[in-house]
Amino acid sequence: MKQLFDTLSLDMSALTTKRYSTSFSIGVRFLGKDLQAPIHAIYGFVRFADEIVDSFHTFEKEELLSEFKTETYKAIERGISLNPILNSFQWTVKKYGIDPELIELFLQSMEMDLEKTQYERQGYERYILGSAEVVGLMCLKVFVRGDQKAYERLKEPAMKLGSAFQKINFLRDLHADYYQLGRTYFPEMNFDLFDCAMKQKIEREIEVDFKAGYEGIKQLPKDARFGVYMAYRYYVKLFHKIRKTDAQIILGQRIRIPDNKKYRLLFTSYLRHNLNLL
Repeated sequence: MKQLFDTLSLDMSALTTKRYSTSFSIGVRFLGKDLQAPIHAIYGFVRFADEIVDSFHTFEKEELLSEFKTETYKAIERGISLNPILNSFQWTVKKYGIDPELIELFLQSMEMDLEKTQYERQGYERYILGSAEVVGLMCLKVFVRGDQKAYERLKEPAMKLGSAFQKINFLRDLHADYYQLGRTYFPEMNFDLFDCAMKQKIEREIEVDFKAGYEGIKQLPKDARFGVYMAYRYYVKLFHKIRKTDAQIILGQRIRIPDNKKYRLLFTSYLRHNLNLL
């Protein structure tokens, strides 16, 4: 039965989320029950594409990504794929009316990772749009359960929140991106000249994005709000830690939040949400 295969596909997306991101997986548990499977499906799709360009160095990454892109569109057109991750993603796309343009922009950003090693301002903004902002919009479509009016109202803050998260990821992963993947995402950035002033300039951008994103979180449906708020609180904590860390240390190691602090964040976020203190 197709229903059994669809259930298996969604289970595989949930497992992918759990294996790749404990923090994200925990956050999804606090979404409304019916929102969890489609968010797992979006995460699985995004993770597999990202894995191709970031990890499969001994394989033909360009060919793999091209095949993944072709199979994505085939899955959506047919309403089925033998790749469980793509099968659950196409189900989500159709159920919530996710715009094909968002999928195309995301895949274009993955293609940029195959070639780009350094970005000018325009390329940087285009990459963030495709790699983060449109992913936030896919999730927003699920959170508002396809309601186009609510989607349009919350579209801008959702994009800003995705942008903030991505820029923090860039700061956190500066060392790995440059030394392992040969990439520099921030425009006009020279690793030899990276200092506190340059770091603070990036941090000011993130603050602006965070402020706009937070306003959107407060307007989300209640059964979506807590899970997103948890992710926001985690990234704010990570951002504060990065701000207190010297630029040269950022270049040399990945900044992390210990698990015990993650669980403390979960508890305090739960209290603030339930007491309407957002």
